[in-house]
Amino acid sequence: MEQYVNRYYITEVDRHPDTIYCHHAVMGEKFIPEHVHKKGQFLYTEGGVVYLNTPQQSYFLPARHYIWIPAGVRHSIHPSTPEVIMRNLYFPVYEYDNSFFMQTAIYPVDDLLMELMMFTNRWNGNIHPQEESRYSIAKSFKMLLPELSKGALPLALPYPDDSRLLKIVEYLDRHIADTISFKQVADHFGISERSLARLFQKELNMSFIQYFTILRMLKGLKLLLDDKLSINEVATKVGYSSLPTFSNTFTKIVGVRPSEYVKHRGLWDR
Repeated sequence: MEQYVNRYYITEVDRHPDTIYCHHAVMGEKFIPEHVHKKGQFLYTEGGVVYLNTPQQSYFLPARHYIWIPAGVRHSIHPSTPEVIMRNLYFPVYEYDNSFFMQTAIYPVDDLLMELMMFTNRWNGNIHPQEESRYSIAKSFKMLLPELSKGALPLALPYPDDSRLLKIVEYLDRHIADTISFKQVADHFGISERSLARLFQKELNMSFIQYFTILRMLKGLKLLLDDKLSINEVATKVGYSSLPTFSNTFTKIVGVRPSEYVKHRGLWDR
């Protein structure tokens, strides 16, 4: 498996506007700095967790999931280790693309999509429309994504602009294992509960409970995959005394039971 070289994602992806660009490689870097493509990007990773940041949100891409990044969305990529394998397919924007291709979102990968994706592993670089067989297969891969990807998962957290809320979410991140009530947070920062509730909705478009729950599940996912902790240990470290409650919440947010990650993480880390 080759490594990312010559900043291919800046110099090569958009060199030919009508091609589909494939690239499967070991990351080999601690991060890919902010950049933008004129093509839509399918990104799947193996061997670690990847954070992907846009100007608006921070996305958390775990094993057995992919992220769709629409054309024109600026983003940077931050893997948990340079040994992460990234599987990328970049597609031109077609006039008949539907709303699915207009939003950045994370979806689970089922067995069929996995087989289709691995089929593209034999290709590297540009696939031109004149290469009718390969181009048709790769184009069909894109067209199948809306059918095979039902229900985007909320594996992202927005960035607050308000300086007060920025301090609050940093506080929550530091106290992820603690039992913290909404009232305690409001009192700690000297703000009324009503004002704090409005601030969360206005800035983040979600409630305090929604934000803190997603934050805890993303932290739990990272602990499961990176630190190889048991489910019980992870539940405790993200503030859950009840294992069934943690497991059910994790499944609702991530789309896979934590036991599945424990069972398969050895395979996904290869």
